Amino acid sequence: MTIHDPAPSKTVSFAELTEKSASAGTFSGLVLYQPTEKNLLKAKGTLRQGREGVYLQLERFWTEGRVTHENIPLQKIAEILPAYLESQFRKADLTDKNGSASLMISSKGKITLLNRGKIGASAGEAEAVLHGNDRKKKHLLDGTEPFLQALDIADKNGRIHDKRQAKFRQICRFTEYIRDAVPELPETGVLHVADLCCGKSYLSFAVYHYLTAVCGREVNMVCVDLKESVIEECASVAKKIGYDGMHFICGNIFEYKPENPPAMVISLHACDTATDAVLEVAMREKAKVILSTPCCHHDMNKRLNCAAVDFIGERPMLRQKFCDAATDALRLLRLDAMGYKTDATELIDPEETPKNILLRGYLKPHFKRGSKEAAEKWERYRSTYLFLYGEEPPALPEA
Repeated sequence: MTIHDPAPSKTVSFAELTEKSASAGTFSGLVLYQPTEKNLLKAKGTLRQGREGVYLQLERFWTEGRVTHENIPLQKIAEILPAYLESQFRKADLTDKNGSASLMISSKGKITLLNRGKIGASAGEAEAVLHGNDRKKKHLLDGTEPFLQALDIADKNGRIHDKRQAKFRQICRFTEYIRDAVPELPETGVLHVADLCCGKSYLSFAVYHYLTAVCGREVNMVCVDLKESVIEECASVAKKIGYDGMHFICGNIFEYKPENPPAMVISLHACDTATDAVLEVAMREKAKVILSTPCCHHDMNKRLNCAAVDFIGERPMLRQKFCDAATDALRLLRLDAMGYKTDATELIDPEETPKNILLRGYLKPHFKRGSKEAAEKWERYRSTYLFLYGEEPPALPEA
């Protein structure tokens, strides 16, 4: 469900969803970002257990390393949170055990609220993520999963190795995004999934496990990468733990054509234009869900041809940062033109890796390529591409 409205009531609606999630015991996390206030970086909301009960602690992170926080009683979230959303941040992501919500405020004040799943539902089936002195964060994975032990992330008792904690958090966070995307996937039949530029396939195994063991689906998952030795090793692990629906292919994704159109395409840190190749395959095959975390962004840095941003481009460090953001924003515009609902969010805390932007796309079920909406979105993408590169963009992929 997508709601567009210039009225501040949408910020209240987002806050009410947050309060509902926290009160129902299905809250997973809250992130506020794209700040409008100088020196402010982002804010995170977590549930904590205090003497007087559970409350939402909103931590704000500042450029000089300072952290400030406000403790908000559950019943006051809908009253207090909108002030932060309307005055200090332009984007916010709420994750819930049964859904997710994203709030986006444009520079012109237009507010978009994306609400997926059933936030706050089944209160008796899940417990909120509490961060008290005697509580540990609950993940969708607990360390006993066979693939975690086979990949040497956990020991035979399910304990995560100290040096693998960051990787485990990354896998858990991505699995939460998979959970959020499940309502967008076909409900019956074999579920075809592709992981392009799969590398060591940590996420591949996590996705396959969640969809089969947790969701009970029959899954055919194809993982593609150029490194033959890595592919052989991953295939051996899959065979060892009985993940018969996983198939590993050594090949070039720029030339990859799947036998079965994937309902979901994922990628983690596909280098430079490889991410574009991943997105082209996904769009060409009309994947219902796209989840892609880009890696480096060298192509625009080399090809940027826009006099209007020379004041940024003449400074190498700023040029790279600009190209990083502009490349991903342009990718989302291209997905928009192909009929996807898109957004960008954090995969993991940037303190753990700077390559933490996750591009998400959900195919609109009734989008028509020949419609007025499609033409408008293509023109927006085309004009932006022309502005940045000084040349016409490549045509959209055909099925």
